[in-house]
Amino acid sequence: MDLHGFFRSGAAYRVRIALNLKGVTVRHIPHHLRKGEQRDPAYLALNPQGLVPALVTDGGDVLTQSLAIIEWLEETHPAPALLPGDAVARAKIRAFCYAIACDIHPIQNLKVLQKLGSMGHGQDEVDAWMRWVIGEGFTACEQLVAGSPGPFAFGAAPTMADVLLVPQFLNARRAKLDLSPFPRLCAIETACLAHPAFAAAAPDKQPDAE
Repeated sequence: MDLHGFFRSGAAYRVRIALNLKGVTVRHIPHHLRKGEQRDPAYLALNPQGLVPALVTDGGDVLTQSLAIIEWLEETHPAPALLPGDAVARAKIRAFCYAIACDIHPIQNLKVLQKLGSMGHGQDEVDAWMRWVIGEGFTACEQLVAGSPGPFAFGAAPTMADVLLVPQFLNARRAKLDLSPFPRLCAIETACLAHPAFAAAAPDKQPDAE
């Protein structure tokens, strides 16, 4: 399979982690987002949104949107489970994931930040926007996992919640967000980064890393 991505893309990072947890090997095809390579006609023919990641399966199907790709992996490669437990447990994991994928990530991603810059906002204002968005989201996420056993977000093994959380820390640190109010999230990140599947998916371990 081919995974179209970019080493620094948080959404592509999620999919790399999930692939590693499932033990699925892919060929990585990079598209440099800051150079606009995701807008090349050849890639737009593959993914009309001009976003990464996109996964081309062995059967030639093109899958887009990181959560859709991860859920497809969960359905086609069920072990180890990233959505374990009963229906309520799975709903809680999904809620945590959607808090990041729907309410944090989209409004602090590269496209939005570039638009803010084009509207005359300086880097300090852009960074402040990122800190507000991520800080508000992390505050909620800290509470969502407050009563869950560790070391991961929802127990002794990684779930889709951990897959979504770890990449979001990259942007939090890029914006210089104070992470001290989020001890549970930081502990989860520490546990994840010690796991080989997460370590191998890190941006600096990718072929296109700069």
